[in-house]
Amino acid sequence: MYVRNLTLHDFRSWEQVSIELTTGTTLFVGRNGFGKTNLLEALYYLSGLRSHRVSTDQPLIRSGAEQARLSATVENDGRELTVDVLISASKANKVAINGAPRRRPRDILGILRTVMFAPEDLSLVRGDPGERRRFVDELTAGRGPRWAAAKADYDRVLRQRAALLKTASAALRRGGSDADSVIGTLDVWDAQLADYGAQVTAARIDLVSELEPHVRQAYSTIAPHSRPASLHYRSSVSENVIPAEGEKADVEYIEALMLNDLSVLRKKEIERGVCLVGPHRDDIELMLGNEPAKGFASHGESWSMALSLRLGSVELARADGVEPVLMLDDVFAELDVLRREKLAEVAAGAEQVLITAAVADDIPAQIGGRTVAVNIIETEGVRTSELVVQG
Repeated sequence: MYVRNLTLHDFRSWEQVSIELTTGTTLFVGRNGFGKTNLLEALYYLSGLRSHRVSTDQPLIRSGAEQARLSATVENDGRELTVDVLISASKANKVAINGAPRRRPRDILGILRTVMFAPEDLSLVRGDPGERRRFVDELTAGRGPRWAAAKADYDRVLRQRAALLKTASAALRRGGSDADSVIGTLDVWDAQLADYGAQVTAARIDLVSELEPHVRQAYSTIAPHSRPASLHYRSSVSENVIPAEGEKADVEYIEALMLNDLSVLRKKEIERGVCLVGPHRDDIELMLGNEPAKGFASHGESWSMALSLRLGSVELARADGVEPVLMLDDVFAELDVLRREKLAEVAAGAEQVLITAAVADDIPAQIGGRTVAVNIIETEGVRTSELVVQG
């Protein structure tokens, strides 16, 4: 898989840019703030419908513009598809495939598979559980729209049920028939939350199970003298949801456990006005030996674990029969010699690699490829970014 063309309008610092890309390695070199990371961020967004740097879409729209347009032509095994996304400041985002509008944005998921390694990845190890949940959800969604559908439905039900819990709390204080009506409505939402939540949990468990050996192998190569790395899914429902090795997670069993927990914890949920059960409270525990990496890993071990998660993601995609586009955003300056060499080895085996760096000397000598300079030009007091292909 590789991206043949990327075109942006009013995305981040880019008023308008179009660049033809090729297989192999392309190096985007330019000073910080010149817009090189924005190019990779656009492709990341086209693959997963979210940025790796911000949680909302508004910052992606260039200052002064009402919307941003992103388009990429992707070739995969001789098949060519063009994906278009319109990000709007005031309306719902729109997507199209080969010029044909699609009703749901998630319909484009799976067309472009990317793996991004960026300085922000350190938060996968040191950050909150939400960072690790998003990481796994992105990998799951990359397998196609149906994997993202249950998560979208779960998020919708979770929001509506949380609002109903707050209403239930107020109704119980007032008493009367209103309380009985609200409590009865909760039964319906509990069933939906357990249905979609079980699907999300099962998909995550299966993905972590497939990812774990790839991460373990990558870490042992990067940090051969460190403790062994491992991944474990921690469910807020029960550890019993984790199946035996080689087996798939049981959706119906997880759903039954969730329904039971929702019933047991209903009073506490109403008192607090929050949902206490479900995959929104789960975590992916990263272990080094017998200790969690968060809080116990050194700086070097944390970088090794973050890098191993991304390298494992590459191998997971390859196991699915997909060669993902590998994007390395200004990371070589952060790594020591051994980690640079390992990353360079992976880059050498990828079909398409896109790398950003402030200076070309940060990139290992064994990585060749085409260099594109990212510059800033100023015309009548207006600063804009430009690309200059150097070879």
